[in-house]
Amino acid sequence: MKIRPLHDRVLIKRMEEERTSPGGIVIPDTAAEKPIKGEVIAVGQGRVLDSGELRPLTLNEGDKVLFGKYSGTEVKLDGEDYLVMKEDDVMAVLE
Repeated sequence: MKIRPLHDRVLIKRMEEERTSPGGIVIPDTAAEKPIKGEVIAVGQGRVLDSGELRPLTLNEGDKVLFGKYSGTEVKLDGEDYLVMKEDDVMAVLE
């Protein structure tokens, strides 16, 4: 299925976190926190300003990003879990 977020929203796939602590202890799935890193899968066209102009997004498909732990709305597409959130909810781009 193909999806295109609207306006200033982005579609993000969470990146898997390591399941082992620095000391070598394996963390079970039930105790692991949700990852706050992800990859941008799709972006909207941009934010419509009060003047009617369209401001393009600064994020691009393929960017690795950091976002808040409880940011966005979780959606399931073709058996995969994704997040849809506004570009403002993304805190940083990983380079």
